[in-house]
Amino acid sequence: MTDKTTGAHGSVREDTAPDGDRPLIELRSAGKSYGNIRALHGVDLTVHPSKVTCVLGDNGAGKSTLIKIISGLHQHTEGEFLVDGEPVRFSTPREALDKGIATVYQDLAVVPLMPVWRNFFLGSEMTKGPWPVRRLDIDRMKRTADEELRNMGIVLDDLEQPIGTLSGGQRQCVAIARAVYFGARVLILDEPTAALGVKQSGVVLKYIAMARDRGLGVIFITHNPHHAYMVGDHFSVLRLGTMELSADRGEVGLEELTNHMAGGAELAALKHELAQVGGVDTEELPEEGDLQAPVAATPEGKS
Repeated sequence: MTDKTTGAHGSVREDTAPDGDRPLIELRSAGKSYGNIRALHGVDLTVHPSKVTCVLGDNGAGKSTLIKIISGLHQHTEGEFLVDGEPVRFSTPREALDKGIATVYQDLAVVPLMPVWRNFFLGSEMTKGPWPVRRLDIDRMKRTADEELRNMGIVLDDLEQPIGTLSGGQRQCVAIARAVYFGARVLILDEPTAALGVKQSGVVLKYIAMARDRGLGVIFITHNPHHAYMVGDHFSVLRLGTMELSADRGEVGLEELTNHMAGGAELAALKHELAQVGGVDTEELPEEGDLQAPVAATPEGKS
């Protein structure tokens, strides 16, 4: 990998080998309240190196609050948050970045009219020359951006093209490569496939798998169980701020995961009411009790 010294923020964190299978980050009975509103409660989440942890949930399930706690935007008000086994309480996202926790939000935080290489180093530009007449090291930034993108399997013909001209999947992949280059050990991806078609979603899923293969712990936030099951090693389903399901890949199937994500338990409870509505076929709806997960109950006993 190339020399990672930047002009704006000093030396970039170098890659560190994971200490065995020790979790990179852990949430233990974590929660977050905004006054009288409890957004999260009793959430347990563990992220290991070289694993993709998928967090699924419908709108209002608490996914955004979870991201904000891990990324340092908000602080938890219940439970514990550990990084490398040490309790932490981030005050700013910069503190999370210093610990190697990078977040790629759905809007990507890019400047559409700027070239790809400028967006790659946006806020962390390389400079050269003596102070106070230091200037941007454009050649080095272009060379480094091209090399790092190629390391992730992303080949662009022209790094001078505005990043806004790339497809949605390509922009997501550039953001992932940028986070990897700047020393991310934990990569949080906020709904990266939400606004993409099937082909572009496949491109993003490919690079999620590549980030995992490079030793990162990936948190894949999504509402699409099919996308999650393609790359996930562990699945956590949030519902109304609590963890409804937490299971490894070998402990849960796609159908069960989809049922939990779609609110199958609520559908089962309403089956008898739907049966009274003319023209509604309820034969294929689940019965109550059919969706009890055989594993992965949370400490509160939810499944």
